[in-house]
Amino acid sequence: MSVELDVFVGNTTIMDEEVYQLWLDGYTVNDAVKVRMEGGVMDECEASKDVLLSDTMDQYRTFQMCERLLHSPAKLANQLLFQIPPHRQIMLIERYYAFDDTFVREVLGKKLSKGTKKDLDDISAKTSVTLKSCRRQFDNFKRVFKVVEELKGPLVENIRQHFLLSDKLARDYAAIVFFANNRFETGKRKLQYLSFQDFAFCAGQLISNWTVGAVDNMVEDMDVDLDKEFLQELKELKILITDKDLLDQHKSLVCTALRGKTKVFIEMEGSFKNLSRGLINIAAKLTNTKDVRDFFIDLVEKFIEPCRSDRWSAADMKLYLTHYTNSAHILDTFKHQVVWDRYMGVVKSCIFKMYHD
Repeated sequence: MSVELDVFVGNTTIMDEEVYQLWLDGYTVNDAVKVRMEGGVMDECEASKDVLLSDTMDQYRTFQMCERLLHSPAKLANQLLFQIPPHRQIMLIERYYAFDDTFVREVLGKKLSKGTKKDLDDISAKTSVTLKSCRRQFDNFKRVFKVVEELKGPLVENIRQHFLLSDKLARDYAAIVFFANNRFETGKRKLQYLSFQDFAFCAGQLISNWTVGAVDNMVEDMDVDLDKEFLQELKELKILITDKDLLDQHKSLVCTALRGKTKVFIEMEGSFKNLSRGLINIAAKLTNTKDVRDFFIDLVEKFIEPCRSDRWSAADMKLYLTHYTNSAHILDTFKHQVVWDRYMGVVKSCIFKMYHD
């Protein structure tokens, strides 16, 4: 009785990047073989379908054995089982931790728990990302969250060092961790027009300016928790809307600066008080956890939607917010300039990013 064996002998571990991507995307071996055949690999290598199947199965086994090392990427460089060149290790790690923007958009701001994991079937059907890939991405988010949760030091740097990710990918993971920790609402219908990258940009602004780490760079959760002392100080800004003289002075200064510079000046003048109350009230309520969660929906409802209905362009928005912020510095009796700048710097940046013409 004869037995046929396929034997692969070599020193450097052979890894085909295309097959690796198919494995990451959740394709079965047979489906991966079909994709490779349709891509013309058999013509290039003059290989039979059986050889292609055997090669694909062998590579899938290698990836599965590597997977536990990829959970702690530093181990990949120190292990002796697989001879993988450094540049190939970087590729393996970066692609393993890469994610689909459509998938992360569905889980952004949700608790990284078993409850959310149960929803992955529905998310897979909605996004057309395979369930296996959804699970890998979700488990990666959860793993990074757990590792960096109690570390001291900058969040992005901790992620880069522990998971050996590129700066861009580390920043994206920092945004995911930050949103999961603070449970920001991102799923409401009015927020659906915003992409993950829109939110990731805003997360970067919040981390750099409103967290504990913005004032102390060596504390636990420094880039994850918002600075509670700063959130309390935001209540002081209410004087800009509760003091009638200050409110009128602020409006006068802003309108004087805007007159003749925009086609929607009349609308800006007419809506000044409502828009100012909207922004200041958002600030004053951020000591409440629920209002922190609603930060983005509040920006849309209290500021972006009214401006859209008055047909402001993105340029109009920038002009208005620039003068609105700067004019507060000229108010004689307003003494909270530092808190004001720290608040409005982030709010301006987020609104600019969120306001799509």
